[in-house]
Amino acid sequence: SYTASKSGLAGLTRLLACEWAGKGINVNAIAPGYVESNNTQPLRADPDRNAAILARIPAGRWGKPSDIGGAAVFLASDAAAYIHGAILPVDGGWLAR
Repeated sequence: SYTASKSGLAGLTRLLACEWAGKGINVNAIAPGYVESNNTQPLRADPDRNAAILARIPAGRWGKPSDIGGAAVFLASDAAAYIHGAILPVDGGWLAR
């Protein structure tokens, strides 16, 4: 199931972060929200479902692939050298509600 997979990846992220941090390897994860993609096209094409989803996203828009890419670039940069085991939500504020 989706929930079990997501929880498993979160646990694996934390486990590997603890094991590899001492070797200078950062392990973090990105938890994307609703992103414009082929997979979400049916949701976006349905006016009622699209409106319901957008009403719950504080940013008021669907995420873009570049939103995820920006987070990945940050986590791979020197600016994130002391970040280990983080799960970074890139969700337009969905989890902050």
